[in-house]
Amino acid sequence: MPELWLVRHGETRANLEKRYPQGNAVLTEKGSAQARAIVPFLPLEFERVFSSPLTRALETAQECGFAVLELDERLRELEYGVLTGLNWLEIEQKYGPDALLWLERVSNPLSNSGIPGGETGKEFHARAQSFLDSLPQGRTLAFTHGGFIRALLKGCFDLSAVDLEPGSLTVLRKMGDVWGLSSLNVYRFSTPELG
Repeated sequence: MPELWLVRHGETRANLEKRYPQGNAVLTEKGSAQARAIVPFLPLEFERVFSSPLTRALETAQECGFAVLELDERLRELEYGVLTGLNWLEIEQKYGPDALLWLERVSNPLSNSGIPGGETGKEFHARAQSFLDSLPQGRTLAFTHGGFIRALLKGCFDLSAVDLEPGSLTVLRKMGDVWGLSSLNVYRFSTPELG
């Protein structure tokens, strides 16, 4: 039976500033510590270990002790197009209510529209589903992004607006032809000196 262990990357400065991140966002000190804190929740063995090629996911994998892994472009975060690098105040000032419509459209797996300069809902969700459909039997570990995990949750369980902490773990298990949700947003991080 296939199992997919999904680790959302640790905190970045973009997360702190509530910005839609760029590809080169790196982990903060707290983000590195969040990644290390998830290690006790991971099994000792995986058939395959994947990562998004984006820096923050790769750094999270390294902090978890996985230096050798397979890069998979399908694990990338949603392409945010014109929203990349902006926070909500900047987005509201620049695009007004259109931005909310764009995000609603991109969260719909059947939508042929999305954020200008970014992916459509159909493209993004098809990319996520393609990764899920390609999984072998046994345990797979993937270091990825909140948007990607939300796309899988939407596709498998019709869950929307799920809040996923940086450095959290979500586990899916396939039973027959159906995916089940074993763990959602497992998060354990507490270091007083880092906040």
